[in-house]
Amino acid sequence: MRRVYLIRHGTTAANERSLYYGATDIGLSEKGRTELLELSRKGGYPDVKECSVFTSGMMRTAETLEILFPHTKFQIEPDFREMDFGKFEMRSYEDLKDDPEYQTWITGDFMANACPQGESGNAQCERAVRAFWDVYKKTKGDVLIVSHSGTIIGIMQSLFPNEGENRWYWQCNGGCGYAVELEDEKAVSYYKIPKI
Repeated sequence: MRRVYLIRHGTTAANERSLYYGATDIGLSEKGRTELLELSRKGGYPDVKECSVFTSGMMRTAETLEILFPHTKFQIEPDFREMDFGKFEMRSYEDLKDDPEYQTWITGDFMANACPQGESGNAQCERAVRAFWDVYKKTKGDVLIVSHSGTIIGIMQSLFPNEGENRWYWQCNGGCGYAVELEDEKAVSYYKIPKI
């Protein structure tokens, strides 16, 4: 039995302002750092000393890893990045609500339709799931992946397709996520982390 730990990065200023952002490389906010430090103090995270560790390469994932698991060496897998919102990056619903391109995207099949100059939710999920299996196959033992909400949602949906009413079932807060237990290349169970 192997475990893969999926943890979402902590809160950023863009999260606090309800902005669309994925490709924009920003760090954690003070609130995000405080929340992660509090989660770390409470415990409940796995021992990752023997894990192969990956981040998406974005500043917010590296900072989250350092707070929760200080001095942990990691590798970067860029395909674990969040969705690229293209023209909508760093803008809010209020900024965009009168934009015809935004209305077309948000009122249509936003998973299938790509953002102008960006990507679709389906494309992001496909790349994240492909990267998940690439990492799983090239490593031995347990794996820790610090990434993004859309990445974790896409991976969990693909591993447990019959669970949850929709993709938002898998949404998790900053610093939280899932431990997935796999036998060979089949996901058999999961539990939420941290376990508190």
